[in-house]
Amino acid sequence: MGITFFAMVILLGVLIFFHELGHFLVARLFGVGVETFSLGFGPRLVGKKIGITDYRISALPLGGFVKMVGEDPDEEIEPADIPISFTHKHPLKRICIVAAGPLFNVVLTIIIFFGIFLTTGSYILKPSIGEVVADSPAETAGLKKGDLITAIDEVPVSQWDELTAIVSQSEGKALHVSITRGATSFQVTIQPKLETTRNMLGEESRRYLIGISHAGDTITKELTPVQAFWESITRTYGISRLLVIFVAKLIQGEISIKDALGGPIMIASMAGQQAKAGIGPYLFFIGFISINLAILNFFPLPPLDGGHLLFFFIELIIRKPVNLKVREIVQMAGIFLLSVLMVYVIYSDIMRFDDVIMEYFKKAKGLFG
Repeated sequence: MGITFFAMVILLGVLIFFHELGHFLVARLFGVGVETFSLGFGPRLVGKKIGITDYRISALPLGGFVKMVGEDPDEEIEPADIPISFTHKHPLKRICIVAAGPLFNVVLTIIIFFGIFLTTGSYILKPSIGEVVADSPAETAGLKKGDLITAIDEVPVSQWDELTAIVSQSEGKALHVSITRGATSFQVTIQPKLETTRNMLGEESRRYLIGISHAGDTITKELTPVQAFWESITRTYGISRLLVIFVAKLIQGEISIKDALGGPIMIASMAGQQAKAGIGPYLFFIGFISINLAILNFFPLPPLDGGHLLFFFIELIIRKPVNLKVREIVQMAGIFLLSVLMVYVIYSDIMRFDDVIMEYFKKAKGLFG
């Protein structure tokens, strides 16, 4: 339980710090005064005031904020403070300041992934067979668990992705597959079969398969700094794309919200598991959550950053600020929806981890006799 707690605190601290740092740095770049830079909400625990900015750590480590001069449109601003007021800056500058938070979370993910790929390299799946599906073309041809596929139609195969690409593009034509089994090598002929499959997002597709799954064996490929950077960009983009598709399908009702969303309890549990697995898996998990936070923050729902961006883009188009009353109504509606969603995901977490939670409370009760 202690590891889980500290893993969650570090996770939140890193994500919040980078997010708020993005807002802070771009605000200062555009000459906006920052009154408070806080990690956490609620009462101030420790901090130091430098200039007009109070850098602080607050009691509730569930978020953070940057309080800028003139941040609230209805706030009265002293004439002397107008040059450093957020509200009095051009909408494009305000857009940059608000967008910088989630963009810094994207940067954090890229930095973490870059470090991982540079130090550990890239793990590539070997074309070794884990399971053979019953009555499949592979079983008919005599393939077995542990076999290593070395070539198809005399084309060398060293990665699982190469194997699946060749089979998928075969159009059902017979393939001459070279196999290594222990100390022996031989060749078989396999006729791929057109199958309907469903991916992790529930999407159906028809492609040619031979009925095998990989064994999970990997080889490590060392990467140069340029290759590691490109791999980190590619991996970050891939996760972002999957998340956007995932949310779209969630909205369309193609994915159950009950199974799709996890709240703070689930994230804490996963953070603890990854921390126990080692520094590499834990850092990768921080990067994964960071890009999730970035993408979700861009959704146009107040009070998320995306909600503020929506108002600023509208202001650019109509050339005047959105009516304050309209903003307040939309803001309250957004807060209500997010509150309902938060209650739901926490309830779902409790249902998932009820045994763990009850055990925790039993231990806590024991401390007090």
